[in-house]
Amino acid sequence: MSLPQDYVERVYAGVLGKIIGVYLGRPFEGWSHERIQRELGEVHYYVHEKLGVPLIVTDDDISGTFTFLRAVPDYGNSLDLTPAQIGQSWLNYLIERRTILWWGGLGNSTEHTAYMRLKQGIPAPQSGSIALNGKVVAEQIGAQIFIDGWAMVAPGDPALAVDLARRAGSVSHDGEAIYGAQVLAALESLAFVESDIDKLLDSAVQFIPHDSVIYRMIGDIRGWHANEPDWRKTREQIAARYGYDKYGGNCHMVPNHALIIHALLHGGGDFQRSLMIVNTCGWDTDCNSGNLGCLLGIRNGLAGLDLSGPDWRGPVADRMYLPTADGGRAITDAVQETFEVVNIGRVLAGEAPLTPKEGARFHFELPGAVQGFQPEESSEVRGVVTLENVMGHSEQGARSLAIHYRALAPGRAARAATPLFTPSVEVARYFSQRGYALLASPLLYPGQRVRAAVTADGTNVLPVRANLYLQVYGENDALTLVRGPEADLTPGSRELFEWTVPDSGGLPIASVGIEARSDTHANGTLYLDYLTWEGTPQVTFQRPAAAGEMWRHAWVNGIDQYEHRWPESFRLAQNEGRGLLMTGTRAWCDYTVQATVRPHLVKSGGIAARVQGMRRFYALLLCADGMVRLVKALDGDQVLAEAPLDWHFGGDYDLRLTVQGQMIVGFVDGREVVRVMDNERPLTGGGIALVVEEGRMATEAVRVE
Repeated sequence: MSLPQDYVERVYAGVLGKIIGVYLGRPFEGWSHERIQRELGEVHYYVHEKLGVPLIVTDDDISGTFTFLRAVPDYGNSLDLTPAQIGQSWLNYLIERRTILWWGGLGNSTEHTAYMRLKQGIPAPQSGSIALNGKVVAEQIGAQIFIDGWAMVAPGDPALAVDLARRAGSVSHDGEAIYGAQVLAALESLAFVESDIDKLLDSAVQFIPHDSVIYRMIGDIRGWHANEPDWRKTREQIAARYGYDKYGGNCHMVPNHALIIHALLHGGGDFQRSLMIVNTCGWDTDCNSGNLGCLLGIRNGLAGLDLSGPDWRGPVADRMYLPTADGGRAITDAVQETFEVVNIGRVLAGEAPLTPKEGARFHFELPGAVQGFQPEESSEVRGVVTLENVMGHSEQGARSLAIHYRALAPGRAARAATPLFTPSVEVARYFSQRGYALLASPLLYPGQRVRAAVTADGTNVLPVRANLYLQVYGENDALTLVRGPEADLTPGSRELFEWTVPDSGGLPIASVGIEARSDTHANGTLYLDYLTWEGTPQVTFQRPAAAGEMWRHAWVNGIDQYEHRWPESFRLAQNEGRGLLMTGTRAWCDYTVQATVRPHLVKSGGIAARVQGMRRFYALLLCADGMVRLVKALDGDQVLAEAPLDWHFGGDYDLRLTVQGQMIVGFVDGREVVRVMDNERPLTGGGIALVVEEGRMATEAVRVE
């Protein structure tokens, strides 16, 4: 497989098209065509404000697409990846009834049904089969809505894309649902190298059985389109022949796949017109709009987004949420996810991965990218701040983020920041109430070292004082400004900022940004080349004084019972199986995690390091059979080492787990009890967790250093 020359930018356009489509269609998901026409009219642009909902949302279409694809690097970037391994990734990244899926119940939600099969030990593809779950359940829409990433790692290779779509879709679906997903995967893969819509469809349908409903339906729609220029009349024919009343379940593949093909044809490849049609048609609007947006993003490139109608990208600012059991990837952006997809595709093609500006977290190396940065509004800010991705002003790359400030008054600040965590307690509450909670860990922690390169434009008339800053959740969740070292930037000068993040008292960091101030009225521009961080956190997590809710939201909750009303900082109760309460990111590699735990009643309980989800971690566990065990969770549990230990329920035990390279060492009450060198598929990075199996455990503080 050879990669197109513009592979990165086309994937970026696909990612943007996906999230724009979802954000456009999500506020009226499930509405009928008649209701949309009555209350909204033709949907030409975002309608979230009219309906009183946020634009940037948690959504299964986005979360599933960019989460389940992680099975590829998790299993060594091998083309031998199996449906069973993709199913294992479901078990690792999903938290039951909390993340990614619509948890509608066994036999009601297709994905929930598949998850229950996987949890019961039934591997994929049996977990999603018609034989086990029945035809109606197995043929719902989910196989299609999660499929875009599998196509984007196989650019110009539709056979591979179709095969990957089968493997991934079969975890939860079967029959016509697989065929619809395969058609879409083939269209998206081919769109990297072919723009003619008829040729795309001619090729894509050759990959599915010619006696399938999907094949026949696509032929019907193409015929209707050829004879009828009015998309509304073709929609009526689809509703009459392939409508919801013809197929069972809550959200069947066939009617919704029909609308994607319909809008693709009648939209003629134009991004705005195609999304207008597919959204105005109704039914599963965010799913259909997201898939079609991704396809047209790939086909048309960034120019197709930027030149097709209104400003699609500005309000989005690349922002994405991916709430999973791997909380350090929850707060992300379209550029970050683009390079995750691209590097999978590059490795599959035998190419080295790309790491712009030596792997900087924010590098702005794609046209128009702002990576979540937006002007900050507050009582201290005066003047006008605008942001723009521009060429130049970078020593290691091609682009930078221009921060234009106007009418900057003395004593006032111009600020631009990007989120590192859930942006407010109101946002956290809103998403929890609507069913797709924003489970996230902050990206940045005390003790880590932030670096950024900033250049002042040579045409600036006056110097400006600049510094990095953080917004930290303080007393009762009020955001508190924490400034880093400052520097005077004269016109044309460049400054390298370095700052070790100070102790936050266990409170999460909400955002990071650049601040500019002046002693006189000033206009000018600063260029942010990159912003990144590295190093091991030095942080103690515990209940802060006068704390609100956000310090608890910084822990991804994979526990049955975890509430705030108990006297301990952390009290965990797990009714069945094993639960984890997790924080941190995969950038954490070599460190020690320590906690004094009180196991009140447990089958096992303790602490974990290098946590990458619910089923990938190292754990030091006190076990009810009188043993202390070092367990590696990876496709099941492996006891790496164990030793007898005289402990009892209700006692306090100081547990310490050190991960250094492949060496894993566990201590209890200051005494080394287990040590092992893990040479076989070692976990190299990840956050921390408190672990409890069938019982109750508590601790006052958790320390990482």
